[in-house]
Amino acid sequence: MKTEYTAAFLFGGIGGGALGFKGARAEYMGAEARFRSLCSIDSDPVVCRNYELITGGKAVQMDLFDRQQYIDFHGVDDPPKDWQEAEAWDLWKAFGEEVPDVIFTSPPCKGFSGLLPEKSAKSKKYQALNLLTIRGIDLSLSACRDYGGVLPRLFLLENVPRIMTRGKKILEKIKATLQKYGYAVNDETHDCGEIGGLGQRRKRYLLIARNEKRMPAFIYKPEVKPLRTIGDVIDPLPLPGDEINGGPLNRIPLLQRKTWERLAFIPAGGDWRDLESVEFEKYRLEHVPRRGAWAVDDWNQTGRTVTGGAGVGRSNGLAAVNDPRTGFKDGTHSTIYKVSSFEETSPTVTGAARPNNGALSVGDPRLKERNGRHPGVYRIVRVDEPAPCVTGTRFGSGALAIADPRTPSDHYDGDYNRTDGYGVQEWGKTAKTVRGAGRIMNSASSIADPRVNDREGNRRSNGYTIRPWEEQAHTVTGEDTLGSGAQSVADPRLNSRSQRYPGTFRVESWGEAANTVLGQTDVQCGAASINDPRLGCNPRSGSYGVQDWNETATTVTGSGDVHSGNAAIADPRIPEYNERCVMLIIAEDGTWHRPFTTYELAVGLQGFPRYLPDGRPFQIEGCSDSKAREYIGNAVPPDAAKGMANVILMAMVLSEQGVSFELSWDPIWVQPESQQEGQLLH
Repeated sequence: MKTEYTAAFLFGGIGGGALGFKGARAEYMGAEARFRSLCSIDSDPVVCRNYELITGGKAVQMDLFDRQQYIDFHGVDDPPKDWQEAEAWDLWKAFGEEVPDVIFTSPPCKGFSGLLPEKSAKSKKYQALNLLTIRGIDLSLSACRDYGGVLPRLFLLENVPRIMTRGKKILEKIKATLQKYGYAVNDETHDCGEIGGLGQRRKRYLLIARNEKRMPAFIYKPEVKPLRTIGDVIDPLPLPGDEINGGPLNRIPLLQRKTWERLAFIPAGGDWRDLESVEFEKYRLEHVPRRGAWAVDDWNQTGRTVTGGAGVGRSNGLAAVNDPRTGFKDGTHSTIYKVSSFEETSPTVTGAARPNNGALSVGDPRLKERNGRHPGVYRIVRVDEPAPCVTGTRFGSGALAIADPRTPSDHYDGDYNRTDGYGVQEWGKTAKTVRGAGRIMNSASSIADPRVNDREGNRRSNGYTIRPWEEQAHTVTGEDTLGSGAQSVADPRLNSRSQRYPGTFRVESWGEAANTVLGQTDVQCGAASINDPRLGCNPRSGSYGVQDWNETATTVTGSGDVHSGNAAIADPRIPEYNERCVMLIIAEDGTWHRPFTTYELAVGLQGFPRYLPDGRPFQIEGCSDSKAREYIGNAVPPDAAKGMANVILMAMVLSEQGVSFELSWDPIWVQPESQQEGQLLH
């Protein structure tokens, strides 16, 4: 059973028809058949390059005009010297010297389109363009017959519906030619949207010609599918303007400001005629920031979603709350916790004894270090020097401290030291019981070992040396033991040690219960500190500043944020009436009336794939956005082409197996014209 059939595409464009045929499948007797593309032929080099980019197939650039048609279309006396008139041999080489099973032709439709005025359609230029319709078929038939020996199984010609009136004579000639070669011909208009299940209505003309000798099986019409809505096909795509996920064709078209305004006034489903009833004097443009800017949430309500830009003043989230937890009661004295400025007059002195009762505090700028301060404040006396005079003041005011080198007594009995704490046992006696707390401060875990290797005159002078933190170290030697000269240092950096009070330097969490309040008043003895979040400050000059458009700007700082300086501008540049721009105007129905992006036209409405074979978002290279829209509009929707190709492929498989007829509820698309003979009835 043959499972591969071939197709060639004349005027193939960017490959909509080829993509549809590429995706067609037909299953019969456990085998699956599909199409293989031989080539696409088109005169536009940009189209050919994008055909290969989109479909992965081969495209051949070829001008199918004959000499006179070229002269009439381009309005020249003679074609360029490097131009050559295409012949049947050129098409045969483009086909890869292989007769296609199907030739799909979609010639230029400008001359037949109702968008072109009647007078222009009758000009030599567009008549020459229209004649490409029949010339493409003539060259294809000649190439297959003269060089391949057989004719294609099927011809398809797709165009605008008005070809049936403006191109009536051309169609009559095409039908006569095909019927002369043994083809059964059918032509009619159809809706590509219904064949492909698209989100658009697309009425087109389709001529289909079946070679009855090579393809005896009937072709049934494709299934009619329900049309989809615009929302169905657009909603899964990236939002307009998202060029990362949608590629360069997904940028929003630039329209004049007046066009954006007109679009906003036209109701959904309406057109320009609705503008005639709009009372424009009742409307004006108004900028409405996104909800959340400067918002303060209610303490008693659920908060909104936390976003990445959760700063006060940002327009994409909430970052402030009205916190009722001041801790003050009605009638609380107004001077509680008041700190007066050093340069200002003090308020009235009251009998309150503490700052939180109304007693005053002052912001004192005077440094604590001053002339006349007692020289013995916090002084620590060395053990090998005389002590200064003993005074009666407390520690910190001159009372002395000493650097005591002595270890604690063996017989000290306290809450944390055992009676044998730091005990050193005698060498010649039985050892005490070995306890689980194997530390010298918890039990007698040391021994007076007489085996000291004290070599008279030979021991290094810096054995067991400990260097002061503020002085230089001795020379680094290769010894690796302290007793041999490897040095130690008196490191003043406080480290945690056993038996240190667990609350030393403790900072309590604002959201947790405090530890027990002790009699000590120093944080290093266990008195608690708190990480108080109730900070207050005066914003720097310029915070939230909005600068004048007509004045010189302030200095640009490293913190270019509106909260930190003059980082906003009163921008008067509202687009002029005829200036092209992108505007978001919310219409009265609550929606944004905007043009489709080119990406949405191609992928959403025409049904091209979201991604190219190389993984990039769908795009058309080497042309302007307006030209890309033209290529997309001229293309056959891939899903519609696939619907047609599926039924054609099944008919070819049945013909290959010798099946010329089978029962079906579907109407026959192409069948021989019945020859009725008149009879005389008596």
